[in-house]
Amino acid sequence: MNKESAAALKGKKKQIMETWMGNQTKDAALRDDLMSVAELQQQSEEFLNSLLKAFASPQADDTDSAGYEPIHDILNEISISRARQGFSPRETSSYILSLKEVLSHTLEERFREEPATLYKEIISMNKIMDSLSLLTTETYIKGREEVILRQTNEMSEISTPVIRVWEGILALPIIGTLDSARTQVVMEALLEEIVATGSRIAILDISGVPTVDSLVAQHLIKTVSAARLMGAECIISGIRAEIAQTIVHLGIDLTNIYTKASLASALKMSFSMLNIQVTKAAPNAQLGSKQNFGF
Repeated sequence: MNKESAAALKGKKKQIMETWMGNQTKDAALRDDLMSVAELQQQSEEFLNSLLKAFASPQADDTDSAGYEPIHDILNEISISRARQGFSPRETSSYILSLKEVLSHTLEERFREEPATLYKEIISMNKIMDSLSLLTTETYIKGREEVILRQTNEMSEISTPVIRVWEGILALPIIGTLDSARTQVVMEALLEEIVATGSRIAILDISGVPTVDSLVAQHLIKTVSAARLMGAECIISGIRAEIAQTIVHLGIDLTNIYTKASLASALKMSFSMLNIQVTKAAPNAQLGSKQNFGF
């Protein structure tokens, strides 16, 4: 881009800004539920000022030059924030593309009588804006990946709650696929709770695990072994008929591990291992307790 084009665009900065903002506010891609018009105005003015300065730099056509470093910082911040706020890729990329359209029209007005110069400057400007658009998209994707990774970690923590069901007895209901990464989360959560509560029994309920293959079985065995090293015994509950058949078919050895068909059976076995007896209260006693609480 030559100096004449840069000067022409700088001289039309106010009109460019007004037209650009008008296009953005009319565009269906504008999410007023995620960003106010005032915030968009401030963001756009900062970007346009930096862009016009870069156009006037000696290396205006090189978006990797020092003159474009402030623009990279602005676009990185915009892309990351929009990825976190929930903007779509189209909504993010349209920010640059809508400005590209306004700049093209401005150059057309300036070099209308010079078609050769106009063609050259349009090509140069398109190359610059396309490069910045690509940078915006790449940064947006990185931001979305960070959001997805954080949400995945949060869901893993939420989906592996360790419950203290009785004095000395913990229960860990596992829902969904059990892979290596999740096994690590499960193991850490269980071991931390064993240490914190001094529990001697841990029930791993796999009722919510859709399938059990050799890999899942190995993950369970590792968790049981780690718990034993901490002085706690594990019981695996939720062994459905189809899971039992799969385990036998795969030749997985669970002979050294306590297994039960249901969580209730596992809890009953835990009471037996800890010499705990649970008896039903007499009907009169139950009625009396209800009366005491005002029922």
